[in-house]
Amino acid sequence: MESTQGIESGSPAAVLRMLMDGRPRTRAEVVAATGLSRSTVRARLDLLLAAGLVTGGGTGESTGGRPASRFVFNPGARLVLVAEVGATHATVAVTDLGCRLIAVEQVGLDVADGPEVILQLLVTTWRELLRDVDHPETGPEIAGVGIGLPGPVEHSTGRPNNPPIMPGWDGFDVPAAIAAEFGVPVLVDNEVNLMALGEHTASHPDVRHMIVVKAATGIGAGLISNGVLHRGAAGAAGDLGHIRVPAGEEALCRCGNTGCLEAVAGGPALAAKLRELGLPAHSTADVVHMVRSGNLEAGRVVRQAGRDIGEVLAGGVSMFNPSLVVIGGLLADAGEMLLAGVRESIYRRSLPLATEDLRIVASTAGATAGVLGAAAMVVQHVLSPEVLDARLGAVVSAISAGEA
Repeated sequence: MESTQGIESGSPAAVLRMLMDGRPRTRAEVVAATGLSRSTVRARLDLLLAAGLVTGGGTGESTGGRPASRFVFNPGARLVLVAEVGATHATVAVTDLGCRLIAVEQVGLDVADGPEVILQLLVTTWRELLRDVDHPETGPEIAGVGIGLPGPVEHSTGRPNNPPIMPGWDGFDVPAAIAAEFGVPVLVDNEVNLMALGEHTASHPDVRHMIVVKAATGIGAGLISNGVLHRGAAGAAGDLGHIRVPAGEEALCRCGNTGCLEAVAGGPALAAKLRELGLPAHSTADVVHMVRSGNLEAGRVVRQAGRDIGEVLAGGVSMFNPSLVVIGGLLADAGEMLLAGVRESIYRRSLPLATEDLRIVASTAGATAGVLGAAAMVVQHVLSPEVLDARLGAVVSAISAGEA
């Protein structure tokens, strides 16, 4: 349950949060819902109207006098710039405050090129997308930027922390580099955390406990606990890819250990297995294409990868007890082969109580899950009472100073 502290203190952000469900309300309805005085509600709504965050949403039924105005959240008041960066490509997008995708572009890259090259590519792509967004020259300002990176991130600072596939990124101040371009808050997290947040926000908002797995070049997981993204003490929660596969191979992992799930069941590992069988598989996309084309060897290898993923996930299912496991990432595009292997291992290895009501499904947000999660992360931040109320308070002070 969300805190009511903001409403009790008359917070404009708390009033806005109530209106974000999209249902227009009259001032009287806001008064009844919040318990605030009429004068406080009027002041808060006037402030939100002036900021463009609330608009008139039609009128209510008349009780004999003039119909009462209704107020509703205006998601188009600001834009959010988001990107999910992977090892070989990025999804770059612009959304509104309702996390609705306005413009999206896929760009190829090599994350090993380093932060300066990759971040400049993101900035260039965002500027191109903004030119195509249909709004007036003086239209919606940018509220913030959200970025997902393919490695461990210290969320409080936005700096990558010893990312194994990102040479040159360790400790790099990503928020400062992007803020210098746009002058807005910049939030950075691990891409799989954002994928989990996107799946939860866009596809499963009523699920309180879920695990979202990304299976692609690497393998990772994001955890939603009691409806909130769980990052862990140091932001390393869900690092599934570097757990050893039970009875697995001695495959050398790029983290320096052997037998890691990523080294056994990640896309490059599967492509290597198929090459050993004489098949022309050089990438994760090649593996998926072969499975979808009906190649039996590719199907067998992916099914076993699903079993390996399920073997590792089974421990998490027993410990975390989610009601939903979502499998996404490029390997999930192979379809039921991967899912069947995951289900086989989890249902065999986990206790019946943990799996009695457990659903294991494919991602529905797909390639946009990460950017949707990045948008949700930014919106939650910029519309939080701490941030929004401080900003609106500064606006009021500036107006008052100008009138003095």
